[in-house]
Amino acid sequence: MTSSLAGRRIVVTRPRAQATRLASLIAERGACPLLFPLLEIAPDENQAPLLAAIARLDDYSLAIFISPNAVDFSLPKILALRPWPDALPAAAIGPSTVERLHAHGLRRTLLPVGRFDSEALLDLPELQPERVGGRRIVLWRGNGGRELLAATLRARGAEVDAVACYRRSAPADAAAWHELQAGGTIDAWTISSSEGLRNLYDSLDEAQRERLRSTPVFVPHARIAEVAQQLGLREVVLGAAADSGIVAALDAYDWSAR
Repeated sequence: MTSSLAGRRIVVTRPRAQATRLASLIAERGACPLLFPLLEIAPDENQAPLLAAIARLDDYSLAIFISPNAVDFSLPKILALRPWPDALPAAAIGPSTVERLHAHGLRRTLLPVGRFDSEALLDLPELQPERVGGRRIVLWRGNGGRELLAATLRARGAEVDAVACYRRSAPADAAAWHELQAGGTIDAWTISSSEGLRNLYDSLDEAQRERLRSTPVFVPHARIAEVAQQLGLREVVLGAAADSGIVAALDAYDWSAR
């Protein structure tokens, strides 16, 4: 397949293990995807909370997986030690996370409709105070990140165990980011994380930041778009969620104007 993307150099900044599908979709359109992870993902060094949550899995009324990484860094270990409880539903913020749950055999899943973030998940009837009050919930997530989900559920009367099963960090070799800018014209960036965008911006000198500000940046969520605008990026294109949303935005963009 060729399209208006043909020959364009487009940076894919997802963590390496999650970048393959988006890069393939971009390549199918004749563009050149440049794999350039802005976050490194690894198991959390402290596995004790994860093991403790696995030991009491039958006590939970709901298990929330914050991201595909949360699935990948918790569920294989869980299933290696014990079966998933038949009565325990799983919830996810986005469709990519649900796909990962289904791949591991978890079909009883909750997912927001239309918008994919913590706020949308909290709007579900199953997470309202009358449904979660007095219940115990496990939240599989990475280190740091937003506390909104756990804090709101606790305010609604739930007992929440927030378990960090993976950690995010900036790539160790910051020089590679500079080499990417020097390797030729970059036609667009795809950014899937506010944290990753900040990592990128902080690594650049002022001249490189100015090149970033003048390059189209495609993002799948309004929160990332807000961060991009705060950093002074002048052309931020907000698409729908997941890889398909980013690719649709790339396809719809008026490349003839550049």
